[in-house]
Amino acid sequence: MHILLLASAFNSLTQRTHAELRDRGHTVAVELVLPDNPLAEAVRRHAPELIVAPMLRTAIPEEVWSAHTCLVVHPGPPGDRGPSSLDWAIHEGIEEWGVTVLQADAEMDAGDVWATLPCRIPPASKSELYRGEIADAAIEAVLLAVERFADGTYVPLRQDMADLADPRPRTRPYLDQGVRRIDWAEDSARDVLRKLRAADSQPGVLDVLLGGEWYLHGGHPESVLRGRPGELLATRAGAVCRATKDGAVWIPELRPRRAPGQPPTFKLPAVRALGDRLPPLPEHTLTPLPEVPHDTWSDIRYREDGNVGFLSFAFPGGAMGTDQCRRLLAAYREACARPTSVLVLGGERDFFSNGIHLGVIEAAADPATESWANINAIDDLVEVILTTTDRLVVAAVAGNAAAGGVMLALAADEVWCRSGAVLNPHYRLMGLYGSEYWTYSLPRRVGTEAAERLMREALPVSAANALRLGLVDRVVDRGPGAFAGEVGGLAARLASLPATSSRITAKKTELDRLESTTPLAGFRERELTRMRRTFDDPDAPYHALRRAFVHKKRPPRTPPHLGTAPVA
Repeated sequence: MHILLLASAFNSLTQRTHAELRDRGHTVAVELVLPDNPLAEAVRRHAPELIVAPMLRTAIPEEVWSAHTCLVVHPGPPGDRGPSSLDWAIHEGIEEWGVTVLQADAEMDAGDVWATLPCRIPPASKSELYRGEIADAAIEAVLLAVERFADGTYVPLRQDMADLADPRPRTRPYLDQGVRRIDWAEDSARDVLRKLRAADSQPGVLDVLLGGEWYLHGGHPESVLRGRPGELLATRAGAVCRATKDGAVWIPELRPRRAPGQPPTFKLPAVRALGDRLPPLPEHTLTPLPEVPHDTWSDIRYREDGNVGFLSFAFPGGAMGTDQCRRLLAAYREACARPTSVLVLGGERDFFSNGIHLGVIEAAADPATESWANINAIDDLVEVILTTTDRLVVAAVAGNAAAGGVMLALAADEVWCRSGAVLNPHYRLMGLYGSEYWTYSLPRRVGTEAAERLMREALPVSAANALRLGLVDRVVDRGPGAFAGEVGGLAARLASLPATSSRITAKKTELDRLESTTPLAGFRERELTRMRRTFDDPDAPYHALRRAFVHKKRPPRTPPHLGTAPVA
C-alpha cells in the first residue's frame, strides 16, 4: 500500500513509523505540514491510499480528511483530548496511560477509534517516555490500524463506544507555564521532579535564576545535598544542583528566555548557559568507579556483575560534546583496567548517542574550532574501543542513535539493539562527510554497496532492518524498562561461553593483521581531512544547517529525500 505520512516534523516517532511501515512492504512518503505550503495540493500529488499522521500539531484540512482516510496518533487513551495530553498525565502523576489512533474529522482528537493500546508511565521525562513506552504503544496501534484499514471490513468505533473507564470525553487545555511554575519554597522535591519531567525536553519550565529568566530542562533526584529552597548547591558535569524544601534536584540544561525581537534560544549545559552569572560553587565530581552508594545523578556510571562490566552513559538529547567524550573515554579506560572479559557500553533506556554536540558548537566563540575539538574527542573514544583487544565490547543500544553515535556503537565487537530503537547511520543532512572511522566500520558490517546506499538515502533504519543488513548483531525485543535487565543476562551468558576466550585472543591477531595492511590511522586521517575542510570553510552548508538545526528553524519545504521511499 502507498502511505503518506503527514507530520509537523520528521521527529523520532515519525521516523520510526516510516521505518516500520517500510519493513512491512509499504511504500512510504512524507509531507511536512508547513506554512505557505498548500497541503491539499501536496496530498493530491502523492495520491496516497492512506494517510497517517504520527505527530501533527495542527488540524488536517477538511478537503483532505473528507477525501482520504487520515489516521492520527494521539498520545492518550480514547476520550482524552487536547494538545498537552502526555504533559498532563506526567504532571498529574498518572501511571497507566494509552495511545489512540483516531480518524481525522472536524473536531480535533474526536474522531472514530481505529486502534488503542495501553501503556505504563514510569518516572521518566516526557521526551524519554515519548521515544519509549509511548512510541512502542503508538507503533503497535498504527500497525494494527493500517492492517484493519487494508482488510477493508473493519468499522472504527465512535469514542463514546470505545472501551473507556469514563465514557465522557475530557478535553484539557494547553499546559502553560502558569501551571508548570515551580514554587521552590513550597514544592517538594518529588513535585519539582514531576513538573520538570512533564516539560522535558519541550517547553521546559520557566523560572527565575541569578537575575535571569530561564527554561529548566531535565530533572534528577539528589539524596544527600541540602540547602535553602531555590539555592544553587553544586555543579557536576555541566549540571547544577538546586535545593527544594525537602531535598534537591540536578538540572542538566538551561535555555534563556527569548527576548522580543531576538532569535530563538537553545538549550545548553546549565553551567555553560549561566556563564559568568554562576557564583563559585563546589564541583561535586563523581568518578564512575567505584559505583556511587547513594541516590544521585551522574551522566556516566559503572558497575560490575561477575565477569561483566557495565559502563552506562546518558547525555541529554544523545549529544556528546568535547567534555562528555573525554570523560567517557577516561571512564572507558578505567573500566578496561577491571578484571572482566565482557564490557557492555551504552545507556539503559533512551538515546545511545547522536554524535557531536551541535548546540555547544553553535554557542562557541569559534564554532569551527569547537567542531574540530569535538570530532577529534569522539574519534579518540571510537579508536580506543576499536583497539580494545583484552575483552569483548558490546554496544547496548537502548534507544535511538544517529551519525557518529551509530559509528560509536559499530566500534564494538557486538551491537545489541532494542527493538524500538531507530538508527540514522548517515551524515549528509548536516552537510558532513562523516568521521568516527565510519569508512572502516560501516562497510565492514554491511558491505560497500549497502554502506553507500545508507549514506546516500539518509533514511531511518528500524532495529529489525538493521539486523537484516548486518548493522546490528542482536535485536532485544523488550520494553525500555526491561532492556537493561535482559542485556545483563545476555552479557553474563556471553562471558561464560568457552568460545569467548578464543574470540578475545583472535581480536589481537585480527588487529595486528589490519594494522599491517590498512592501518586504522589512515581511515581517520582521510575522514578528518575532509571534515577539517568543511569546518574551516565559512560558506560550507554545514554551518547553515547546524544553525537551522540548533535554532529549530523549519524548512521552507519537505526535504526531497523524504519523497516516496521503497520498501526496506
